[in-house]
Amino acid sequence: MPERRNRMYFFYKHDDELMKRVQPLVNLAKEYGFVVVDDHTKANVIVSIGDDGSFLQAVRQTGFRDDCLYAGISTLSSRGFYCDFQIEDTEHMVQAASSEQIEVRRYPIIEVTIDNAASFFCLNECSIRSGIIKTFVMDVFIDDLHFETFRGDGMIVATPTGSTAYNKSVNGAVVDPLLPCIQVSELASLNNNRYRTLGSSFILSGKRKLTLKISPEGNHYPLIGMDNEALSIRHIEKIDIALSNRVIKTVRLKDNSFWEKVKRTFL
Repeated sequence: MPERRNRMYFFYKHDDELMKRVQPLVNLAKEYGFVVVDDHTKANVIVSIGDDGSFLQAVRQTGFRDDCLYAGISTLSSRGFYCDFQIEDTEHMVQAASSEQIEVRRYPIIEVTIDNAASFFCLNECSIRSGIIKTFVMDVFIDDLHFETFRGDGMIVATPTGSTAYNKSVNGAVVDPLLPCIQVSELASLNNNRYRTLGSSFILSGKRKLTLKISPEGNHYPLIGMDNEALSIRHIEKIDIALSNRVIKTVRLKDNSFWEKVKRTFL
């Protein structure tokens, strides 16, 4: 018999105003038989309170766990892509749970490995940019096949759910999260007789591996964005990016699909 998911951890910014808004949720959780814990490693349900950025932080700071459920509650006037509920609408939460209007959606994540050593996960995207105001050069490989030599500001590698974020702002495609894939989008590529790139976003199957080999000339301080965090690592030679076998399980409303969110947000 599967273990009941009843140990809940609330992830939120601990300021006085927000804590007052969170307390009714804590009381409600206890009323419905949940054990509220202070250590996320002891939880099997992690609830993010804030906005989509808070949800990304909740997933990152709790270790991209695939053995628990994540849920997003918005403190804004509207719901987000990862936040299906609003903090004041506790009645809606109870009604949805009691009438089985909630389902579990599995979102793919990407794994980024730097120089065959350190590995990181991303739920939205990984971006690679120069840390100084200067273009830089990368050789792009798909499954070890040299595809192109890129010179420009950088690249974005996005998951399907991340396709509506940074990726969309550079005219990348919006991708259905039911498709296990990654999308590669350029940032201000320079195309001339020496450097030639595809010039458009392209989508790779989740079974493929993308490798970016960074030219050492003038590229000592690349800036790597992991969702809404940034890393500055010196002297990077190679970045391998692929879809992870791990997924993030999120709680969402049945009547609030990805494409309903896209329509609500952009149309």
